Amino acid sequence: MIEAAFICANRRVAGFTVSGHAGYADSGKDIVCAAVSSAVQLTANGITEILHFPAEVSAKGDAVSLHTSGELPAGVQAMLDAFRLHMELLREDYPKFIRIRYLEV
Repeated sequence: MIEAAFICANRRVAGFTVSGHAGYADSGKDIVCAAVSSAVQLTANGITEILHFPAEVSAKGDAVSLHTSGELPAGVQAMLDAFRLHMELLREDYPKFIRIRYLEV
């Protein structure tokens, strides 16, 4: 199962950690893993490489985390909100393979 934890500050997404494997299909054919992996990469690269925001990104094993601090520019907040929405919609389509948690800090 893929586990996504969204770190929220004042009810706004400020970061996330995504880990695990969906187990929807064999490796290389798992569309749930592919969708989540692509969304994580798009979000992290969009924030750090396109918007040039100094987010802390780490990848260890099967976990990827992105953490921000301070006031977020509108573009960064929009990327994080879009990623959250995308993950929620994927969970609706594949509820047995994705779990989402929200952690308020």
